[in-house]
Amino acid sequence: MTNRSLVQPLPAVLDTPLSFNLLRRRKNIGDYHLASVDLERFNHLLARLGRDKAPLGMDQLATAARQLSAAADEAAPECIAQRIAWIESVVAMAGDPAWEAANDVADCARLVVDYANDVHDLIPDWMPRIGRLDDAIVIDAAWPTLHHEAACYEDFRRLRALEASLRGCSPDALPFDRQAWQVARQAEAALIAHRRRVRESSYVPAPSAMFRVH
Repeated sequence: MTNRSLVQPLPAVLDTPLSFNLLRRRKNIGDYHLASVDLERFNHLLARLGRDKAPLGMDQLATAARQLSAAADEAAPECIAQRIAWIESVVAMAGDPAWEAANDVADCARLVVDYANDVHDLIPDWMPRIGRLDDAIVIDAAWPTLHHEAACYEDFRRLRALEASLRGCSPDALPFDRQAWQVARQAEAALIAHRRRVRESSYVPAPSAMFRVH
């Protein structure tokens, strides 16, 4: 999930302002008109999340949406679908009372969750293929802050589910917090290291050196 080499990039136009004449700049995504005040609020959120590039312009968003909506099917493009999965992980992390994130991470996650749940976001979610483009841009800006914590949380969920299975209860019923996860993680690492040593060694005594009698 956090391997950047596997990340599907968003349209490059989102990182580079276009040089169109002002009179030719696009202000619509399909039939939907982008409002300047909404875009200003959106750029303010991106800055809070750590985006260090120039504020997005309407023409950049409209051009990116046009590029992504070129396919005939209505399924979200892979670059958006991938980031929606990141958002779902952050939503789960932020809503899990057993997981205590650091303050800066928790604040960033809250901003992402609030935007994802906002029905009045920049681009309507109902638009085919590109309705979640704005959500993808938001999580992309926040991901450098969140990706390590999100990966830790996914491992927390894995080990909590494993421990619950061993105890015969549901993960939600198991008293398992971040400290318990760290203990379980260390125990798992020690077990893996032990098994590796066993594979690389042998319990059979080494053969004696051969000698000759003259």
